[in-house]
Amino acid sequence: MSAEPRVERDELIVLNRLVPLAAQDIIELGCGAARLARELLARYPATRVTGLEVDAIQHARNLAAPAERLRFIAAGAQAIPLPDAQFDMALMLKSLHHVPQSIMDQALAEVHRVLRPGGHLYVSEPVFAGALNEITRLFNDEQAVRAAAQAALDRALATGAWAQVAERRFDMPAHFADFAAFERRMLDVTFAERHLDSELRERVRARFESHVGIGGAHFERPMHVRLLRKPG
Repeated sequence: MSAEPRVERDELIVLNRLVPLAAQDIIELGCGAARLARELLARYPATRVTGLEVDAIQHARNLAAPAERLRFIAAGAQAIPLPDAQFDMALMLKSLHHVPQSIMDQALAEVHRVLRPGGHLYVSEPVFAGALNEITRLFNDEQAVRAAAQAALDRALATGAWAQVAERRFDMPAHFADFAAFERRMLDVTFAERHLDSELRERVRARFESHVGIGGAHFERPMHVRLLRKPG
């Protein structure tokens, strides 16, 4: 009987168990607000991060909050505007399924191109399951795109260009103080358009409120990590 996935509050711990993060040149594809990248740099002062983001609003916000050893580029994973073999590691944190399905293979090929021989690709994807998923699927059903992300990784491995060296599953806590906090983080996003009429918004609110207890709503989000290595 398989063990229950462990709860991990800090994904950097998961990542560092698999690949040491000290003194690395890292590229993050779909970095969002670069929260994890900033924390990574605070812990590992010899590491450098390049964050790519396609959301123009978020990219502008990132540029307005610069940090040492962190640079931002407005670009997608399918067309990385950088030379070959520049990085030791690539991170795709809940971002591969946001790449259009028609160019997922191209994106993974681009990541392969910019990694040095022996470099790693860390892909962390949410599993289509759990109480939080049952809420978000009401307005953003990602079952197909999450499956497509895993299928793209399988195809990349089948080419022989990559080797999978680790796979992990864990639960990541998610907390929302109230529905307003949920709206800010999950509905009022800049990287996607959420068109909810009043009836759907009330359905989402009712589903969310059913999980509210002391201190707000607490969830555990199942995650699936695959670590690939570029031979060399």
